[in-house]
Amino acid sequence: MELTIKNSSVNESTLIWAIIASILLHVLFAVVVPNFKFDAIKKIPDILSVELQKPAPPAPVVVPEPPKPEPAKQVESKPVAKPITKKVEAPSPVKQEYTPPPAIVDTPPKVVAVEPKVDDTPHEVVPAPPIEPPKPEPIQADVDNALGEYGSVLGRAIAKHKQYPKIAQMRGWTGDVLLDLKIDGSGNVLSAKVRESSGHEVLDNQALEMVRKASPFPAPPEALRSRSFNITVPVSFKLESA
Repeated sequence: MELTIKNSSVNESTLIWAIIASILLHVLFAVVVPNFKFDAIKKIPDILSVELQKPAPPAPVVVPEPPKPEPAKQVESKPVAKPITKKVEAPSPVKQEYTPPPAIVDTPPKVVAVEPKVDDTPHEVVPAPPIEPPKPEPIQADVDNALGEYGSVLGRAIAKHKQYPKIAQMRGWTGDVLLDLKIDGSGNVLSAKVRESSGHEVLDNQALEMVRKASPFPAPPEALRSRSFNITVPVSFKLESA
């Protein structure tokens, strides 16, 4: 019983407080609402609308009409004057008298003798250079003798530059090289080659080197100076026994 009484008393007090709060709210609303200023509320600005205007169409181009041609004026035709013709009388013929041409007389032309002028100025007489008679061809016997003598001269000149190769000395190589030389009239060597080999290339090359060092050679004899010639010269390589 006590619990029921307590619950009912709580509900009643709650109801009372609710009624009181409701009354206070009505009173507050009645006091505040009349004094509220609605002008203070800011108005929302209107939305600005922009409309794009279409461009006006271009004005039509007016083409002016061409001027009308004026009517051609009629030109009054003037009368053409007729040419005046006059009669011209032909001149009377003139009589010409014939006169014969003068006679032509043949006269022989005059011949005038002209004496030849004599140039008295002395002239120097330049003597003609003496013509040397051609040299007689040398006799073959003289050529052979000259080749023998000149071959001895060449052999002595080449022997002055003789140098035995070391490898030939070490291996005991010996031999004779027969050289074929072509020489001009002044003693210059035009060509040199091995006609007969010694059997060892090193000795053959040494013989050609001796010719190169000894040239140019002395002038050849008179019988060999007219032209270039070939001559054979022997070169000997021998080792001296100890």
